Amino acid sequence: MAARTLYLVRHGHAAADGNLSDDGRRQAELTGLRLAGVPFAAVHHGSLPRATQTAHLIAAQLPGVPVASSELADDYVPYVPESLPPVWSGFFDGYSAPELADGARRARALVERFAAPPTQDVHELVVTHAFAVAWLLRHALDAPEHRWLGLNQANCGVTVIRYDEQRPPAPLVFNDLSHLPEPLRWTGFPPHLRP
Repeated sequence: MAARTLYLVRHGHAAADGNLSDDGRRQAELTGLRLAGVPFAAVHHGSLPRATQTAHLIAAQLPGVPVASSELADDYVPYVPESLPPVWSGFFDGYSAPELADGARRARALVERFAAPPTQDVHELVVTHAFAVAWLLRHALDAPEHRWLGLNQANCGVTVIRYDEQRPPAPLVFNDLSHLPEPLRWTGFPPHLRP
């Protein structure tokens, strides 16, 4: 029975210009060390500088593993419910209807590509953004589409989901930060949710 073990990592902490900060670079390096023993077939990443830089810093600890950009790992809104909880009102106002439609298309393609059981055992790493991690976790839990809202991922948090044809998707790890020292944990998390 073949299984896909999907590792999801949100990019490291970024500076205002969109590139990794010093903390973000250190987070990525430590994440690479954490994942160094995993037999990855590939590292996929979004095209924005913070995701690209994170992926390459992680891949430096994964010799021989191919690294490629994927539009599916970019930063987009996967789904906006017709009725938003009050805390979310206004959050999506800056997105145009075509941008939201494109986000929904990419979200469907993300699931089709990365959440399908494979024909052989495979470990893949996707360095992406918080929304994509939330969307894939929501899908694995078979939760309603709106439930991706509020599933937060810290910078360089590790989430692992296993897919096989015999069982429902199995979230094994969510937002693990144990590889990061305390000062580098919880960046990218809303302040009111930090421990």
